[in-house]
Amino acid sequence: MENWRKSSYSGPGDGNECVEIANSLTHVAVRDSKTPARATLTFPPEAFAPFLEGLKRDQ
Repeated sequence: MENWRKSSYSGPGDGNECVEIANSLTHVAVRDSKTPARATLTFPPEAFAPFLEGLKRDQ
């Protein structure tokens, strides 16, 4: 189905703060790598970059 990969910005050290993302033609999905069976956020591709920019502003 989807090829999940860990974000390169998921925190220092052993990666305890990892998120994973998966892309398809219709959406970008994000999940917590520690609990992959739980909730997944999905975005239309054009909404993903503004989502990330919003997170950066909130830091």
